[in-house]
Amino acid sequence: MKKAILAGLIAVLVIACAEKPEEKPMYTLFVGTYTNGDSEGIYTYTFDANTGELSSQKLAAKITNPSYLAISEDKKNLYAVQETADFDSLGGGVSSFRLKGDVLELLNSKGTQGVNPCHVSLSGTGYLAAANYSGGNFSIFSLVDDGALADDPQIIDHNALDTVKTSHAHMAQFNTDGLMVTNLGLDAVKRYNLKADKFVPAQQATIAFEDGAGPRHFTFGNNRKMLYVINELNSTVSVFEKDENGNYLETQVVPTLDSTYQGKNSCADLHLSTDGKFLYGSNRGENTIVIFAVDAISGKLELVGRESVHGDWPRNFTMDPTGEFLLVANQKSSNISVFKRDVENGTLTFLSEADLPNPVCLVF
Repeated sequence: MKKAILAGLIAVLVIACAEKPEEKPMYTLFVGTYTNGDSEGIYTYTFDANTGELSSQKLAAKITNPSYLAISEDKKNLYAVQETADFDSLGGGVSSFRLKGDVLELLNSKGTQGVNPCHVSLSGTGYLAAANYSGGNFSIFSLVDDGALADDPQIIDHNALDTVKTSHAHMAQFNTDGLMVTNLGLDAVKRYNLKADKFVPAQQATIAFEDGAGPRHFTFGNNRKMLYVINELNSTVSVFEKDENGNYLETQVVPTLDSTYQGKNSCADLHLSTDGKFLYGSNRGENTIVIFAVDAISGKLELVGRESVHGDWPRNFTMDPTGEFLLVANQKSSNISVFKRDVENGTLTFLSEADLPNPVCLVF
């Protein structure tokens, strides 16, 4: 009898241990903000990937309008734009920080030589690019050994490319082919390759969009054979496929808004799930995250649905490192919304929110 009871207890313990979920780590979330209100700069949170809880809000760095952030692959440096017109006599700035856990130590800051830089990215090979929205140009800095910004950036100006439209460089992102830059004002994505330490126009120098589309952010899918671009002004997502010559050709344009929505809207951010199955975009105005399923063969999009962001003016959003949560920075309502993500069907379930003045960028 005792042996039977003991065997039963052991069996229960074995089952309990087997069913115990794997403990996920805690992550640090960095938040860029606009500082024309109550915010003072870059903040950090501790994110619990087991529950989706945000806690331990701290001010990590006092800096003006750090509206976009980027972290190096080795996690040793963080970079932030200063989206202003008066960092120096030429426009806004960008700052380099040494990153130790959730502590930021300023290395240096440089002028981007363009007004209102709104995006920053890293090549992983020693370059940083900053897109100057109002300046209509973008800056490419070399990085020194400790991650600080070198002097004398390469400046590429889009203002002379069109005498009718006004240049607004919105995203300058490195990729395996070189560098791609969205220009919202010119309705184009510009492509560049690195030659002899300078970035020059690529063979397909321009990917053209419909007038008034306003391409803003992009991401790649299917081993970079697919290019997805969210258009701020006409609230659409454009889908491109790379041909055998390395050129991107448009295959689909889909709306981001519900057909019954009649208000104003400006699309903002765009992200693909790590498994490549779902594409998400933010609608500022309708105040939703639109969800698309991605066809595994064609790369084309099919609408899954939309989820309220539980806030106003969702600018940047991100998925946590596990891919199980999606977090949204709601600029005007001053809150960060946390959603549980169904990895099988792509849908989102609202969990909680954290209050923070004017959040606009989220980076783990």
